[in-house]
Amino acid sequence: MDDKIFPEKQDFTHLIWSRFRHSSGTAGSYLKAYEEQDGIRTYYKLSAYDRVRGIYGHECVNELIVDRLLTLLGFEHVPYRLIHADVLIDDTPYDTWLCASENFRRTGEKKMAFDVFFEREKEKKETPLMFCERMGWQTRVDEMLLVDYLILNRDRHGANIEVLKDSDSRNVRLAPLYDHGVSLLFSCITEEEVVSFDVMEDRRIQSFVGSGSASENLRLICDNPVKKPLKKEDQAYLLDGLDEVIPAFLQEAIWEMIWKRWVTYENLSNS
Repeated sequence: MDDKIFPEKQDFTHLIWSRFRHSSGTAGSYLKAYEEQDGIRTYYKLSAYDRVRGIYGHECVNELIVDRLLTLLGFEHVPYRLIHADVLIDDTPYDTWLCASENFRRTGEKKMAFDVFFEREKEKKETPLMFCERMGWQTRVDEMLLVDYLILNRDRHGANIEVLKDSDSRNVRLAPLYDHGVSLLFSCITEEEVVSFDVMEDRRIQSFVGSGSASENLRLICDNPVKKPLKKEDQAYLLDGLDEVIPAFLQEAIWEMIWKRWVTYENLSNS
């Protein structure tokens, strides 16, 4: 097991959670919190929550799996940790898993949602994709569209891409890839739902830069951005240490989705 999973339960009952609606349109909300120690800000996120079911789903696990996938592919991204924790929500205690990440902004940088920046800086009749090409971000977009296809990310809306601007030099860059929870089999809670889920189905997605089809978005990729191809042996690394967190049948389905979609992409890029 690598140092990204912390199975020994920790006390995070001091965190104050803010609610964010599922932008994917599903029920419930995401709970987020942050704290700052020694000048370092850490962000925390829980999986789906509502008052009836409490904390449910496995979006936090998805963040770790996709972190590992992006590491294998060599794409710039925000690293995540998966932590077993006690939390307190509306005075109710929960034993759960949360994910944590550090602030990725450099000193002096300010962040802005990509959709806001695009509306402010775009030229007449310029699409988000055309805008990214003009800004020199095509490779980063290629990486994003590919990984969002592999994990079937349903939630790459305009605020799930950020622009970072240096206030002194006025340099502008895209933030590392982050926020991948609403992906893979996030909507499947029971074994029956997992078994019946078609991992190759081209479900409707949100993609501010691309279209509503993850498969069609592959055709928007200019150059293969992969630095190291995915291999079957990578399954062990992607799922390492998760036996205590999610069941084996879900792990197998997640790998099936990633691998089958990878093979489809590889065949397309070689044709």
